[in-house]
Amino acid sequence: MTFDRSVKIAPSILSADFANFGLECEAIEAQGADWVHVDVMDGHFVPNITFGPATCAAIRPHIKGVMDVHLMIAPVDPYIDAFAQAGADFITAHVEAGPHIHRTLQAIRGAGAKAGVALNPGTPASAIEDLMDDIDLICVMTVNPGFGGQKFIPLANKIAKLRDMVGDREVHIEIDGGVTPATAPGCVAAGADVLVAGSAVFKGGSVSNPDVYGQNIRAIRDAI
Repeated sequence: MTFDRSVKIAPSILSADFANFGLECEAIEAQGADWVHVDVMDGHFVPNITFGPATCAAIRPHIKGVMDVHLMIAPVDPYIDAFAQAGADFITAHVEAGPHIHRTLQAIRGAGAKAGVALNPGTPASAIEDLMDDIDLICVMTVNPGFGGQKFIPLANKIAKLRDMVGDREVHIEIDGGVTPATAPGCVAAGADVLVAGSAVFKGGSVSNPDVYGQNIRAIRDAI
């Protein structure tokens, strides 16, 4: 996987039709999505339950590009191998989810995936300053994790601090939560290069009317 800092749109299938995940993944990629973002929630670390490794394995054949798996679960470590074997290209764990984030990141890379670390809105950039050489992606939560469709929390200063910390390392900065054509430009200006968008991509469309997905993706691109 070649690293580049061009802005990538990563629709979250949390906003897709759960009965048509495979077709939804194919549709968003055909309409210009760069990555497919999979939000895994356990009803413990966050107040919602979504899906697990079996779902990732089922949709993997329908995804030509990057499958970006965001684990909003605790504990994380016992499930890393299962998500890696399910085909995750990136596996992201929350710094708040356990006491040994460094060990978790090592385990993700050891399983053959790219290692991501996520920060809740209330967690400062400084929480991961000693991990810069152990990560491939930083996921900045711009909503409190657990549900789609929440209002965007502006964190441009935090994004800019993380961009400075990354320096010339090959580390993506991803924004997750409330990304729309209105909020995306500020995120990119601050240093983000991956934008997770759920309802902003899927609203108004379907697998039988996928052109709307393309229109929504283009609206985000045009805004930035």
